[in-house]
Amino acid sequence: MLLGKCLPILMIVHLMTSLPSGTACWLRLLTERLPSVYMLLGHPQCLDYRPPFQPPFHLEFCSAYETFGCCDQDKDNSIASRYWDIMDYIDPRGHKLCGGYIKDILCQECSPYAAHLYDAENPQTPLRNLPGLCFDYCSEFHFNCHSAITLLTNDKHIQECCEKNKTRFCNLLDIQDPDYCFPNVLKNTDLNRNLGSVVEDTKVCLQLCLTEVANGLRNPVLMAHANDNTHRMFVAEQVGIIWVYLPDGSRLEEPFLDIKKIVLATPWVGDERGFLGMAFHPQYKHNGKFYIYYSYVDKKKLEKIRISELKVSASDINKADPHSERNILEIEEPAANHNGGQVLFGLDGYMYLFTGDGGKAGDPFGKFGNAQNKSVLLGKVLRIDVDGKSPDGKPYRIPLDNPFVSDTKALPEVYAYGVRNMWRCSVDRGDPVTHKGRGRIFCGDVGQNRFEEIDIIVKGGNYGWRAKEGFECYDIKLCHNSSLDDILPIFAYGHSVGKSVTGGYMYRGCESPNLNGLYIFGDFMSGRLIALQEDERTHKWKKQDICIGSTKACAFPGLISSYSKFIISFAEDEAGELYFMATSYPSAYAPHGSIYKFVDPARRAPPGKCKHKPVPVKVKSKRIPFAPLTSKWSALILLPGTTVRQLRGTLCTSCEQGGPAQDSLKGGALPAAPPSGARLRASRARAHPCARGLRR
Repeated sequence: MLLGKCLPILMIVHLMTSLPSGTACWLRLLTERLPSVYMLLGHPQCLDYRPPFQPPFHLEFCSAYETFGCCDQDKDNSIASRYWDIMDYIDPRGHKLCGGYIKDILCQECSPYAAHLYDAENPQTPLRNLPGLCFDYCSEFHFNCHSAITLLTNDKHIQECCEKNKTRFCNLLDIQDPDYCFPNVLKNTDLNRNLGSVVEDTKVCLQLCLTEVANGLRNPVLMAHANDNTHRMFVAEQVGIIWVYLPDGSRLEEPFLDIKKIVLATPWVGDERGFLGMAFHPQYKHNGKFYIYYSYVDKKKLEKIRISELKVSASDINKADPHSERNILEIEEPAANHNGGQVLFGLDGYMYLFTGDGGKAGDPFGKFGNAQNKSVLLGKVLRIDVDGKSPDGKPYRIPLDNPFVSDTKALPEVYAYGVRNMWRCSVDRGDPVTHKGRGRIFCGDVGQNRFEEIDIIVKGGNYGWRAKEGFECYDIKLCHNSSLDDILPIFAYGHSVGKSVTGGYMYRGCESPNLNGLYIFGDFMSGRLIALQEDERTHKWKKQDICIGSTKACAFPGLISSYSKFIISFAEDEAGELYFMATSYPSAYAPHGSIYKFVDPARRAPPGKCKHKPVPVKVKSKRIPFAPLTSKWSALILLPGTTVRQLRGTLCTSCEQGGPAQDSLKGGALPAAPPSGARLRASRARAHPCARGLRR
């Protein structure tokens, strides 16, 4: 059975901690032998262990790889220079006879399969000096040009034994799978079909990989950048603490902001209250203002959500001034769930707030619920101008073009309505070249019992709740009201797929060009990751599941192929790269949250294209270096005689369509072994109305 599947790290750790000490030899044997069983299959990969790319300029020498490969102009010039150095030692007849062979062999460093050709993927063998050659081709080369072998490699073993021994030489250059030797690798249609495109597995899901960038967080609900060219990331925990992460991956020991004594948060699994949102002012670099959205209890014991303005400390750029808080807006919450939580700034410079419908189930408030009632702030998208004050004393202005400013039956703050509980919205940066899509606001709206949906927000739009859920009727009477005039989702899915949508981002980064134009989001309860892409002709959105966990696709150093199940939020950094936050135990007090960055293993941007120079930041607090969980786990299984390089063959998990590579927790069931001290809280959470998921 062990030979039929990859053995996950956690299984090895479990075996080590549960088996008697006398089994240490067996475990050592297991970890030594597994790498040879699970030889990594060939896949596009360069000698720097990263994906291939499209060179930005024409390659003069290794031109066969100028559309997709592992060489830029500098590398191409370097190979050409080496070629001519070799040819200086060869007579004119040798030029004609051997020049093509030598060029082909040298240019394999540019092949999109270079790592496989040079055995860089195989953890059991050293890197080759020469690429893997198919036997027939190798025999021809040796017959015509065996005297050139000493010029191509400085490997003494090859030089001394193989110049005159064709069979031995070609056996040394042989690789296990004949499909991947040169030149067969160029002729294999399966290997070259859609080369450089996002990989689809047999289940027709996109194969992406992850790198872990943070861990040990208590329900990380958001990650944001200040757009101040420092490329710092600000990560907020549900309990009310914001941490600063520097571009080198380290975290500052002292938090940016700590208001956990004010924030209403509990250890209950799935409790939706807490610190929920944060956004930096568009002019933060100049005015130091940012805004937060959180739950709290006022002096009358009423539960409310509060949106506040704060400023950065005048003495430390990495600390907020907690005494600068200025209340912008407070809304009473009639129930403990559906608190909304998104705050962001649009391209127009105005603040957008996304509130829940007030909670309970089915929006039972009033004749047709809060969401359809434009005279209340719940169940809405609100738009305000925080750079001024209203004549009536409110600490903000109403934009003159808000859609309902002239409607006496509507509050002027309302920008859109019919919202149930939008959890995570984002602004599209637009295509990096054409700017198409720039400024669109995407949101995930959590459903009731049947459907989850993704919406694009438009001014004055009615998003249907509680008349509709997804594309279908929820309240039959309201649904058939001729005045409903609702805006349909761009996508909706049923609860067989997931039960609590987490809105994501349109990828507009630089490092993974294949992902441009994909809206990537997930589901909190099922752990699925999904991508949507718009058909430019029909303007309909096509859905594709995302698979993470293929060992073949993610066999790059630093990449991982599993993640914690409960997807809380998504984020993009200052350069536009995409991340998501997840936890294995969704309690605001459980430090099991991690942050992952998406990586496309099929194609990267050309070297140098995505470089940025962060503005230096003066740091007064101690830096805490990042330690990946995978590194911590690997340390547990470094038995005598086993190296980290050997362990590469054992650290693999299967790719499950649309979900994490771990056991499924169906129906929002709690993990079998909650952290110590959490069992009583877990039993309370089962009866809690929010236990289905963080955003239910």
